[in-house]
Amino acid sequence: MAIRFCDDLGGDGFSWIVDEQMTRTSHALAVAGKVWLVDPVDWPEAIERTRSLGEPAGVLQLLDRHNRDAAAIAKRLGVPHLTVPASLPGTPFEVIEIKRWNRWQEVALWWPECRTLVVAEAVGSNAFFCIGDDRVGVHGLLKLIPPQQLNAFAPEHLLLGHGEGVHGPEATAALRQALSRSRLTFLTWGLTLPRRVRQKT
Repeated sequence: MAIRFCDDLGGDGFSWIVDEQMTRTSHALAVAGKVWLVDPVDWPEAIERTRSLGEPAGVLQLLDRHNRDAAAIAKRLGVPHLTVPASLPGTPFEVIEIKRWNRWQEVALWWPECRTLVVAEAVGSNAFFCIGDDRVGVHGLLKLIPPQQLNAFAPEHLLLGHGEGVHGPEATAALRQALSRSRLTFLTWGLTLPRRVRQKT
């Protein structure tokens, strides 16, 4: 399994990505000497790097089915494992409700101080989400009912659970485009998905 670092936020954190079809991406967010791990895949180099940013404070699982290695890492580090939390008091993170369906429980994180938005599944940047030269796309099962609540945020850093993030002015632009084009691209997404996935493999 090939894993590499991506989305370097300097002293505020970093991400790491598994080079596979689903491009699972994990994040470390550093706040006042504490580090929060988000939807982590266990990679010793990444876990060790978090220690250079501060003391591990907790593991956040933003999607109910994003089990990945969250529970095992939390246990090993001796920190809480919080699954789809409704709020995160005592942290700078605002929790955004995405879905509370029986089979889809998801929240996103907004870190206003750093203008960082973290989305686990509702939007992504790999071939399963994007069409053409789009930087970001809405999940196929949500394209007809996109998470428009994300339009309330203008991120400088858009971190994703699948694929590399988008940074700078392009982050907000890519998010806005994904949400506005979501319904229009539903049929195209379904018809072209097999070809797009083959091109990425």
